Amino acid sequence: MPPVVCIVGKSNVGKTTLVGRLVSEFKGRGYRVATIKHSPRGFELDQAKKDSWRHIRAGSDTVVISSPQKLALVRPQDHDAPLTEIVDLIGEDFDIVVAEGFKKASAPKIEVHGKGSETGLVCTPDELIAVVTDAPLDADITQFSPEDISAIADFIEQNVMGGYPPKNNEK
Repeated sequence: MPPVVCIVGKSNVGKTTLVGRLVSEFKGRGYRVATIKHSPRGFELDQAKKDSWRHIRAGSDTVVISSPQKLALVRPQDHDAPLTEIVDLIGEDFDIVVAEGFKKASAPKIEVHGKGSETGLVCTPDELIAVVTDAPLDADITQFSPEDISAIADFIEQNVMGGYPPKNNEK
């Protein structure tokens, strides 16, 4: 299983922005990167009346939609899949998996904390490996500015990925 880091935090604090910037940084370093987004409120990929929707409605347990540009898998669920189940599904062909959300997963977590946030962290400091914040917190934990993407990526390389080189050294 590839190493996984979860980016957690409250809504609208910059988690998606951080994930996107980390993906760009890791890709620039030659890493193969997968991302997983947790959406506890649900989402719709298969639109009503489209073929994939009709396949599911007919009783298919899984539908894969394929085109020359992308591939998607739609599988009805009766549970909120744990992060490990999803990582197993995407396979081993990645140097790092960056997951947005999954604050209850056992994977290493970095919390994004926004200035002016009235309440504290969503995780306890002992559940986190670092915090990304625009205002220093009074907590005994490694902290980064949201602008210091290179340092955050270095930290993840050393503390999550073990400092190993990318599987695919072609840039």
